[in-house]
Amino acid sequence: MKIKQSLVLVSAALMLSACVSQPTQRALPPAQPQGVEGAWVDPNGIVSTFQGGTFSTRSTDNNALLASGTYTNVSPTLVEINMTSIVRRTQSRVNCALVSPSQLNCTADTGSQFSLTRRG
Repeated sequence: MKIKQSLVLVSAALMLSACVSQPTQRALPPAQPQGVEGAWVDPNGIVSTFQGGTFSTRSTDNNALLASGTYTNVSPTLVEINMTSIVRRTQSRVNCALVSPSQLNCTADTGSQFSLTRRG
């Protein structure tokens, strides 16, 4: 009889353990990009890249370098770019405001304005 009781207890324990649910693993949402690091595109499709303090703009057709320079984070939402245009052979300063994680509004020292959208 002891064997029979032991088997019943073991069976009951196994059935109860099957009822215990495993903790579900939730997928974390993708991290929201911080600052301006990464690739941005203008309305004409020209891609600008911010990476580790360096800035570059390349054409879409042949990936030719159009402009390069450096950038400084003035605040979490303001960036100052010092760049040289390869095409025009000029140097300029551009101030950009990060108005959302995916939009950068910029004003060049000449007064011209443009917007960049984060490339996904």
